[in-house]
Amino acid sequence: MTQIQRQVFDAEARAIPFIDEGEGPALVLIPAQGLDVAYLGGLASILEEEGFRIVRIGSRRSGGPAASMHDLAQDVVDVLDHLGVGSAWIGGHAFGGAVARTVALDHPGRASGVLLMGVEATRALSDDAARALRIAFSAPVDAPDTDAVRLLVGPGIDVALAWDVFARSRDLDVEELQSAALASTPVTEWATLASSLPILIIQGADDPITPPANGDDLKATAADRASVVRLPDAGHLFPMTHPGETAFQIEDYLGWD
Repeated sequence: MTQIQRQVFDAEARAIPFIDEGEGPALVLIPAQGLDVAYLGGLASILEEEGFRIVRIGSRRSGGPAASMHDLAQDVVDVLDHLGVGSAWIGGHAFGGAVARTVALDHPGRASGVLLMGVEATRALSDDAARALRIAFSAPVDAPDTDAVRLLVGPGIDVALAWDVFARSRDLDVEELQSAALASTPVTEWATLASSLPILIIQGADDPITPPANGDDLKATAADRASVVRLPDAGHLFPMTHPGETAFQIEDYLGWD
């Protein structure tokens, strides 16, 4: 197997990390807010073995000019241009899905469809969910808060193993820039769905951060072309904790051999 190498697209000092692996129809995976592309490695590996070209694209670094959601969407397109990828399914987890939706809205010719793994919404999180996120992103690597991690990963998952992957994937340098991008961009400019494109929504049935209701609400706005799948016993980090089940749903929907 070819060794997977992390690369950086550094045009205009944006320092956008990306990993390009496999051959076949292209699928982009954009990580959730405050996370690096590393935690999507298991899912990417399975999909690559099934004949997909998987391009994981992270966020530009903070410290430069303020960025909007449109700028982050342009970053994705610029990386695809760099790789010579004309069009692809554009997918993302939570906040990454909001970026994916913006790519499809701003650059409709580049998106074959949109994959949303957990739907980012504008409603406020519950107190417990917000607390779990805050703790998970601030806890020392060697001292996880078991309750917070359990709330994020759902039932039946080895908390220690999940924490090891999650903690190594935290990318706190980009979280402030991403929050500012959301705050500075009108909701209608990222939260709606591009016309005509097919949409696959995968939800963790036990996800308190991007709960299943978010996906149901979004599907209702485009019922003729949006499909929703719920993964039983899966929490917010299901692309990491349930890579096989997630990959199966993607393969089954896209129907690529």
